[in-house]
Amino acid sequence: MVDAVGGPARARVITLLACVLALNSADTSTIGAVAPQLHSSLDINNAQIGLLSSVTLLVGAVFVIPFGLLVDRAKRVPMLAVSVVLWSGASMLSAVAGSYSTLLLTRLLMGAVTATAGPAIASLTGDYFPSRERGRIYAYILGGEIAGTAVGFTVSGFAASILSWRAAFVLIAIPGFFLARALFRTLPEPRRGGQSRLAPGVVDLHAAVAGTEADWTWQEGEPDHQEEIAHQAVRDRGVQANPQLVLRSDPARMGVVAAARYVLSIPTNVLLIGSSALGYFFFAGLLTFLVTFVKGQYHVNQAETSLVLLLLVIASVIGTLVSGRITDAMVRRGAVEARMWVPAVCYLAATVVFIPGVLGHSLTPALWFDIAGAALLAAANPPLDAARLDIMPAALWGRAESTRTVARSLAMALAPIVFGLMADLINGAHLEQAPIGTQPHHLTHHSAVGLEYTFLIMLATLGAAGWFMLRARHTYAGDIAVAAASQEYAAGRGRA
Repeated sequence: MVDAVGGPARARVITLLACVLALNSADTSTIGAVAPQLHSSLDINNAQIGLLSSVTLLVGAVFVIPFGLLVDRAKRVPMLAVSVVLWSGASMLSAVAGSYSTLLLTRLLMGAVTATAGPAIASLTGDYFPSRERGRIYAYILGGEIAGTAVGFTVSGFAASILSWRAAFVLIAIPGFFLARALFRTLPEPRRGGQSRLAPGVVDLHAAVAGTEADWTWQEGEPDHQEEIAHQAVRDRGVQANPQLVLRSDPARMGVVAAARYVLSIPTNVLLIGSSALGYFFFAGLLTFLVTFVKGQYHVNQAETSLVLLLLVIASVIGTLVSGRITDAMVRRGAVEARMWVPAVCYLAATVVFIPGVLGHSLTPALWFDIAGAALLAAANPPLDAARLDIMPAALWGRAESTRTVARSLAMALAPIVFGLMADLINGAHLEQAPIGTQPHHLTHHSAVGLEYTFLIMLATLGAAGWFMLRARHTYAGDIAVAAASQEYAAGRGRA
């Protein structure tokens, strides 16, 4: 793994950033993993389960705006370390909640302290790694998000079934304190604007960030490491920047409102935000009710459910790693729009292959379609995340990511509620038709029927996400040119 990512220094950065996403997604998926136990222990329905996931994201959407501004102006690593400590503490509080309302309150607190992760990781990734391989690097980092989802489902699910749902929250919280210590002591704050980018083979992370690591060697045939390859590609192609969109003020001094207005004036960014929000909308709904659906639809026990989840996670990791490498290779060969085409194809193909996976009632054939759908859904993210950095000046990465995170968080917050309400409505219609005295396992089947129809209806969001990406391919190159011109203007002012 160290050789694959380019040496010990790079491996350390990728691992720590991936662990932050892993911890965040593990906590989020824990709600879905312990949903059956919460149903019986707190006597709540699907909509209330969905609300537990939603409030965290809604509060995060509010707090991510000021945190995005701080990310662009303050030291990001200490901020991230403190946030990890606070959200581990919030998870501990979730474990001792005595009622549904108290548990809901702890999830509100969780949302406030997890809002730092997205903007900070995007900004740090841009400053540590060059454009030409950000898809691949993002694939490794997003692998942590997938691994955290797996841990949240499997470890939390087993802990809840063997002990209680409270034990699941404790197990998720404990690693956070060790991760915060590692971030604070191990990860140096990189200099902004690409001056601390890590070349392959770098061993001493602190020396590299300080600029004292000697003999950085880049792969043959590649441009200077300070040059953004996407910017160079559109320049070689002769793409002209829209002068009305070129930023001629210092982005570091822009306020929250001015930065958000500028970020939303870039056509490709608006389409990427919409596509990402729709993709995560479906993912959040699926994540919240996946365990309930698998048990009810395929009539399997906890061990078999965990095996299904493990296979879906493996497929997601493979899809993430493959798409990151493919798109980076295409970009290095001048096919800049690959970062639009690959997510578009992945979203549209996932819409198709999930249909037989959701409709199947026999585990074995349906599982293969679900595996393919999971791989495609995950494969859309690395090129999409890398593309967002290509179309923004470096000084706006944090605030641009916070703007995107607001839309994504709102979509993910609404998803569990919408999925839960729709499933409950469909369940109610089916239960009205069920014979009086229906057995409990038949009721579980009716619950799965509600989720089955809900998943099928909501697949339309993945199709819409793919359509947005197809539209974005027409504006992407021009907006890269705008970012390059804005960056050059800021650099010229700095030299002057």
